[in-house]
Amino acid sequence: MKRILLLRHAKSSWDDPALSDHDRPLAPRGLRGATAIAGYLRTGDLKVELVLCSSARRARETLERLGDALGDAEISLEEELYGASDDELLDRLRRVPPEVEGVALIGHNPGLHDLAVALTRAGRKLERYPTGALAALEFEGTWSDLDSGRTRLVSFVKPKDLE
Repeated sequence: MKRILLLRHAKSSWDDPALSDHDRPLAPRGLRGATAIAGYLRTGDLKVELVLCSSARRARETLERLGDALGDAEISLEEELYGASDDELLDRLRRVPPEVEGVALIGHNPGLHDLAVALTRAGRKLERYPTGALAALEFEGTWSDLDSGRTRLVSFVKPKDLE
């Protein structure tokens, strides 16, 4: 059984209008939210071997807040994940090495939300995908076979649910 964790970066700050979108940091609420998600990951059985993370500052800071919650997973910061569409994210997941059982993808809306809905066909359950939200999905097969409707939504949690 393969596992995918789709984590939208935590709440970012808009305090400095001079910063580019790519360089926006987490807001205090985002720091708390990412910490809450880290606690949730530590208590569950959502282990991964690989983390694919957008190069955007808010995504990297979300990853940093997760700390040891992702165990000793290999981390790959990827420029292509910033602003990626659901099709681009799906293509990236299809290129995960076959021996990897679990992947966490830390990215952005609307691509992340659209991917979660397409993979699970759980539109109503995933109607909103707020910052810091985490969807855990499972599927049988290979990464290269991953496609729409092939996964099962195991859980969907928002930082607000945990605080």
